[in-house]
Amino acid sequence: MRFVFKTSYDQDIGLFRHEGQRFWYALLAVALLVAPWALSEYYLAQLVLICIYGIVGLGLMLLSGYTGLISMGHAAFLGVGAYTEAVLSARGWPFSLSMACAVLLSSATGIVVGLPALRVRGIYLAIATLAFGFIVEEVLTRWEAVTGGNSGLSVGRIELLGWTVSGTTQFYYLCLALAVACTLLVRNLLRAPTGRAFVAIRDSEISAQSMGIHLAWYKTLSFAISAGLTGLAGGLYAHKLRFLSPEQFTVLQSVELLMMVFVGGIGSVHGAFFGAAFVIALPQFISVIAAKLPAAMGSAAGLQATVFGLVLVAFILFEPLGLYGWWFKARTYLDLFPFYRRGMFRRQKAFQKSDRLR
Repeated sequence: MRFVFKTSYDQDIGLFRHEGQRFWYALLAVALLVAPWALSEYYLAQLVLICIYGIVGLGLMLLSGYTGLISMGHAAFLGVGAYTEAVLSARGWPFSLSMACAVLLSSATGIVVGLPALRVRGIYLAIATLAFGFIVEEVLTRWEAVTGGNSGLSVGRIELLGWTVSGTTQFYYLCLALAVACTLLVRNLLRAPTGRAFVAIRDSEISAQSMGIHLAWYKTLSFAISAGLTGLAGGLYAHKLRFLSPEQFTVLQSVELLMMVFVGGIGSVHGAFFGAAFVIALPQFISVIAAKLPAAMGSAAGLQATVFGLVLVAFILFEPLGLYGWWFKARTYLDLFPFYRRGMFRRQKAFQKSDRLR
């Protein structure tokens, strides 16, 4: 395992721990930049969805992974951002202004949800956010004058500084730039006193309050930032689909988003994108497997939901750190080879089990 001895303050606050990280992130950046020339349009569209879902994952990771607040209504914030962007762009608003309004309105909605939720936590907070998701879904369905109701709402192309984003490649670069910007925002926020306050609240609210952390303020702020990031992703999601309907923002979508965070690795920025890639790739994998199953099983209506649920339960039971945990263990194995010990993470698993029983 690599040990880094920090000798300066600049090194302590840097985004990269050592030169190896800088090299691999640079290689990843080059691969993402040349992806439109190396991949077909179908796979490029999947990368666009990964970027969009990754932004949602960052917001939900900030709320659930770093602040410890469970939300089962994040599809509602996604819908608020998507419909705000669709309605304002249809009225001729420039993309930068309409997207800013989508983020602000989603953040305001997050504050509205966060304030009543300050008195509840755990399963009761999950139920409260779940009820909020049902309310937003009903509003999107009934407010036909604005949202189009069940008939849906068409979304136009993006007009940015006189430039029309018409192709998949251009839209991919826009989503990639916003995903990188959001990642840097979250990384810097977590290193700031605000992010450290979020983590303190997650670990122990009593200890955090004893250190002078204002629980109501930071919980509400976490909801606002998380909802704002999700609203930004919702605006991009609207332009990706080009058509919106309330059925796209149901409670099942919220469960899928929450599963994305848990499978990717709760409490990890990397896990947001690992989970996004997993959630996008899993339906494709299920469709391939379903074609080889008997007709009665392959065409079953609840096949995808069943597989999603089984995967979530399996990760919670056997790998609480998710895909990020697998990646971290593989990296540790390569760093320590041939001195890696099989039981190195046994103590961590015992802690996770006792923590679940507490």
